[in-house]
Amino acid sequence: MASRDIELETIAAPTTRVGAATIPFEAPNQQDGLQSEPEEGRQEFSLPPVDGGKDAWLFLAACFAIEALVWGFPFAFGVFQDYYSTHEPFAGSPSIAVIGTCAMGIMYLTAPLMMGLCRLFVRWARWTSILGLFIMCLSLAMSSFSSRIEHLIATQGVLYAIGGGIAYCPCILYMDEWFVQRKGLAYGIMWSGTGLAGVVLPLFLEWLLHTLGFRTTLRLWSGLLFVLTIPLAFFIRPRLPYSATSHIKPFDLNMFMIPTFWLYQLANVVEATGFFLPGIYLPTYARSTLGAASYSSATTILLVNVASVFGCVAMGWFIDRLHVTTCILLSTIGATIGALVIWGLSSSIGLLYFFCVVYGLFAGSYTSAWPGIMNDIVRKGEASGRGYIDPSMVFGWLAAGRGIGNVVSGPLSENLIQGLPWKGDTPAFGYGSGYGSLIVFTGVTALLGGASFIWRRLGML
Repeated sequence: MASRDIELETIAAPTTRVGAATIPFEAPNQQDGLQSEPEEGRQEFSLPPVDGGKDAWLFLAACFAIEALVWGFPFAFGVFQDYYSTHEPFAGSPSIAVIGTCAMGIMYLTAPLMMGLCRLFVRWARWTSILGLFIMCLSLAMSSFSSRIEHLIATQGVLYAIGGGIAYCPCILYMDEWFVQRKGLAYGIMWSGTGLAGVVLPLFLEWLLHTLGFRTTLRLWSGLLFVLTIPLAFFIRPRLPYSATSHIKPFDLNMFMIPTFWLYQLANVVEATGFFLPGIYLPTYARSTLGAASYSSATTILLVNVASVFGCVAMGWFIDRLHVTTCILLSTIGATIGALVIWGLSSSIGLLYFFCVVYGLFAGSYTSAWPGIMNDIVRKGEASGRGYIDPSMVFGWLAAGRGIGNVVSGPLSENLIQGLPWKGDTPAFGYGSGYGSLIVFTGVTALLGGASFIWRRLGML
């Protein structure tokens, strides 16, 4: 797979080469609407090495930290939801969950728009991380003054998501420039940041909330976020000169004309509708069904997040060596067996913990297969004569598909457990706990998320 990865610089100009070589670079001519240079005005550009070297690893480290801090906060919203629902002035409000849904869902759903805008204003794309981080910090500071739930939805939910989407976009935009042969591993390392933040942030924020209250917590986290992330934003920069990528069309929609994209996207959306459900209900399940204490029930989410750190990195390593549908199959088998067998037949907290580890390893690594999907769609686009397809836009639409699943899963899960169906039918197992329909739905959607493996065997991919 890796040998056929497409690097942007190979299409930038006939004289551009891969790696750290010194390249002659000629500015586009006048007919492209850009100022041209005479033949003797050529400049020499020395590109930093790809797939390694100080600059590439600093870029990846900065992306890892941005990933953890931008996405880790909405993934830790459960501690805020618990606090808001039991403390004034928001206690008893039925709309508290909307805050977390907006924060995560909007970041997913607006990804194509953010990617397209960065391509449209490519000269300024590098600095969007700083702009987005400033908006995030401002939104959290503003939310600390909230006295109504609508204020929190607008600030901690919507405005934070807009800032997060803007801050995160350059990480994806420039990843293909810095990593080619190790692209999957690089994405896996970056995305493991969310899992690590999912372990540390909930504990830290819960301690702050119960010690200082929500207003001081939000102001303190806003300041910490600014101090931690602004210096990192300067390492998130392009590897290629502006003119090498300025030819790429913003809002490239060529992928919509390729059946391969829709087959991958369908499986992606279906998998996402069930993926988030264990993260929402595992603590409640452990407490209400298995009688676990509050600390023991909270440990379920921590185990999922810890396991997903290793799962993302491992999947990134595999995606550089195996076909993407094979990697998706590995994720599918583990997630399906974990949900339908281990969780469904769990009768003790130990078995539930085992499920959490398995689910985090396999289901948590599903998105780390996206680099393989992006590469496959780019190749199929060229083979079909559609021309070059921007992989960052493919990522944007895959993220939007996951956002659809995230938004749908909330109200859908409420209907699945309404009245606790199947409760008492098999009292020794998870299926008879009242959460049986939720367990089945999680397992079935995980299974259908691996449909791309079957479609490839049928010649559809």
